[in-house]
Amino acid sequence: MGGINVVARFRALEGMDHKLKEILLALIVPSRADEGCISYDLHQAIDDPSVFVFYETWESKAHLDRHASTPHVQQFRSKAKDLLAEPAQVILLSKIST
Repeated sequence: MGGINVVARFRALEGMDHKLKEILLALIVPSRADEGCISYDLHQAIDDPSVFVFYETWESKAHLDRHASTPHVQQFRSKAKDLLAEPAQVILLSKIST
């Protein structure tokens, strides 16, 4: 199975984890409906509830790029900028094991 996997990590400012969680959760339904989305799952760190991680799989980099320019992602970026303790960390991965 080809495609591209994404790990996107976000850390909320102190006391903002509930608000960040709310806007991250709001991304799931429209993102899963984006063309080329294979999976789009949000996780929260057990030992630090201010840390959230999306694990995503897209059919191609082009699909991921289109997703990044959608209105729901742009709206998230606008809302999240005042809630993040640090810039988001995004890692693009290609599966190499069988």
